[in-house]
Amino acid sequence: MLAQLAQPQMHHRAQAGIDKLMEARAKLSRLLGAPYDAVITTSSGTGAFEGALVSTTPVGAKVVNAQAGKFSERWGEMAGRLGYRTELVARPWGELLDPQEVAGAARDAHTLLITHSETSTGALHDLEAIARAARADNPDLIIIADSITSYGVAELRPAEWGVDVIVSGSQKGTATPPGLGFVLFSPEVQARLIQNPERGFYLDLTRELAGQKAGNTPQTPAINLIYALSTALDRLLAVPLEELWAEQRRKTDALIAAGTALGAPAWAARTSPAVAVLTPPQGLTGRQVAAGLAAMGQRALPGQAPHEDTVFRISTMGYADRYDALGIAGILEDCFAALGVKFERGAAVQAAWNALR
Repeated sequence: MLAQLAQPQMHHRAQAGIDKLMEARAKLSRLLGAPYDAVITTSSGTGAFEGALVSTTPVGAKVVNAQAGKFSERWGEMAGRLGYRTELVARPWGELLDPQEVAGAARDAHTLLITHSETSTGALHDLEAIARAARADNPDLIIIADSITSYGVAELRPAEWGVDVIVSGSQKGTATPPGLGFVLFSPEVQARLIQNPERGFYLDLTRELAGQKAGNTPQTPAINLIYALSTALDRLLAVPLEELWAEQRRKTDALIAAGTALGAPAWAARTSPAVAVLTPPQGLTGRQVAAGLAAMGQRALPGQAPHEDTVFRISTMGYADRYDALGIAGILEDCFAALGVKFERGAAVQAAWNALR
């Protein structure tokens, strides 16, 4: 991937650039495991999500946002700023969304916005159950899923579950530098895309999808990142999706097991394989643990505001493998020992090994 980025600047209108765009789009669909058409945006995942929303949802429509953390809250704020009739279904951070509660709120809605993997809390919401329940009550509902940290990471079967639109970004599961957003549209929802959306020009994904299907991009793409993306996707597609998902789950379970052995269990009851969000041992805060790891040259994040002290967060997305998970377990032991936590040495590493088996 780095070699691709180091190339002289490619021209996106040259045949080689067109071929690479089409190649990357095809690989994105394969990574989803469904015949969804991919649009690659030169933006963050947030930009891609905004494009998905304005290109599927007419002005004045009712939008339901299901939220239980920092990132899912973003989509409700976005819908409100865009002038949609927005209804929130909110649960406390760390808790799981209730499928029937969400379905009830979305019964008369045009669009449902939901986050699959909520990395502020470490929760993996049951997207399948929520989508099935919501669609049973409202067959015409459009469901847009924030899959920014679940695409290429967690089990994701949108065609089977009834999810219309999947949104992600390059810097997460696909391990490409930031700067690209991905929107994958089901065949059914493409017939409902808005022509010339009132609130979208650069993010008019109706026009963008038509162009990219023909190998064209109405806007100038970050073609160097698309070259890197295509190469990065080869690594993920080298194994069956079920194997890819299972190994990512094992890595994160190893971190959760290591934390639990040290008195730092997971915050969420249904955990995301994208990140281990752990509650610090009694007497410590999330910021103290993050600072302790930083002092050792390691990186972890405290919780998102207002929960900076409630949790700390460690991820194994990207190029990390199971040996990195084992290494992190050992580093946690050193960090906690320096912070005065009492535990049996080797307990975290052994717990991680057991999870990886």
